Amino acid sequence: MDLLIIEPLEAEVMQWLDARYSLRHAPELARDTRAFRQALYNVRALILPPTVALDAQALHYAPVLRAVGRVSAGAENIDLEACARAGIEVVRSQSATAHAEAEFMIGALLSLLRRVPVVGSDGMLVGRELGACTVGLIGMPPAAKAMTRMLGGFGSRVVGYDPSLHASDSVWPRWQVAPLGLRELLEQADAVCVQLSYFSRYHGLLGERFLPFCKPSQVIVSIAHSGLFDEKSLADVLTSGRVSAVWLDSLEPGALEPGRPLHGMDTLQVTPRVASTTRESRLRSSWAVARRIDELLAITGAPREFRTTDPGVPLDPAVDPALP
Repeated sequence: MDLLIIEPLEAEVMQWLDARYSLRHAPELARDTRAFRQALYNVRALILPPTVALDAQALHYAPVLRAVGRVSAGAENIDLEACARAGIEVVRSQSATAHAEAEFMIGALLSLLRRVPVVGSDGMLVGRELGACTVGLIGMPPAAKAMTRMLGGFGSRVVGYDPSLHASDSVWPRWQVAPLGLRELLEQADAVCVQLSYFSRYHGLLGERFLPFCKPSQVIVSIAHSGLFDEKSLADVLTSGRVSAVWLDSLEPGALEPGRPLHGMDTLQVTPRVASTTRESRLRSSWAVARRIDELLAITGAPREFRTTDPGVPLDPAVDPALP
């Protein structure tokens, strides 16, 4: 079998793939780990939802697998190192969801700045305007470029931090973002958007070393993996009021249960990873993943180096406003 599809795709994308390959659409496998692994034996490419884990053990059942696609945002369910060792390319398109993520973060900032008042110079509790804020971007994925364009319309000053980018990198002036160190950013920003890609080395990065230096009355919106935050440190700055409110679009299961630091925080808002999921973004992402898998399935013989792809870039960059 050429292709196993477990995550639902847009009908037109399914028809396009079905006309080219022998495929099986089996969303029921998401609920049956044993059947999923048994189905992998002769599969060359796979499209997975975020609820299905593809780890080293599962890959033992997939001797001919060469590509695994993710249409939805994130890839925490895929063991990237195991895929690299097996020569399997992980196919996803970060740029396809960039505009949706930027819109979500703008909307969340507007909501928090108005719903969570601060004390004005006259003693009244009042909301704030986004255009009067310095906005800090932690992480510079494609969504950051879309963010800077939207924030420019409001008149906001934009500063940024990304551990993978040097302060002299050309992306900063091209995207009109002033580079700062992480502590300096938190000290200056009235509002912070966290969109840094998660790696184990960044676990708890936003913790006691940095969060106590947040600018008073700061609001934070995060579409990144919640493992970037240290739970206790985040709870401390919310309890003290140093940070007025936090909106997390991704939170690890159980983090709000009794006995955990964030339990009962009324200034914490959580949504179930909706930032990247729109009708338009899913269509863009589905096409990008499908076309890249089509390219990979057409390749035979020569081994390839592993790389996590962003298939929207090489295919048609002219139609994607989120690309550099």
